[in-house]
Amino acid sequence: MNAFLIVFLGSGIGGAMRHGVNVTALALFGSGFPFGTAFVNIAGSFVMGLLIEWFALKADPGQHWRLFVTTGIMGGFTTFSAFSLDTALLFERETPWTAAGYVLVSVAVSIAALFAGLMLGRHLA
Repeated sequence: MNAFLIVFLGSGIGGAMRHGVNVTALALFGSGFPFGTAFVNIAGSFVMGLLIEWFALKADPGQHWRLFVTTGIMGGFTTFSAFSLDTALLFERETPWTAAGYVLVSVAVSIAALFAGLMLGRHLA
């Protein structure tokens, strides 16, 4: 099966799971705090860590399954899990300043880009 199709199918599953978590969190806790997003980011990062270690140390299911589960399902569920993995890998490679810079730039620039998009969108509307 084509790698693109594998990731595409996995991301659909992960996206549906994310939507389910967000709808459930909204029903349970209301809209005062993004509990669904927080849960997805935390749970997704935890599961990504488990998967990466499992694949590395216990069982390698092959590239297609790794793509389906990590890039596909987990990427559709939360891209924060990939961000967390990249950060952890930088720390494990003993480049803590690079990891800290990556976190700072990723978060700050992403938020700034979101505000820039909001401003442009308001200007164009």
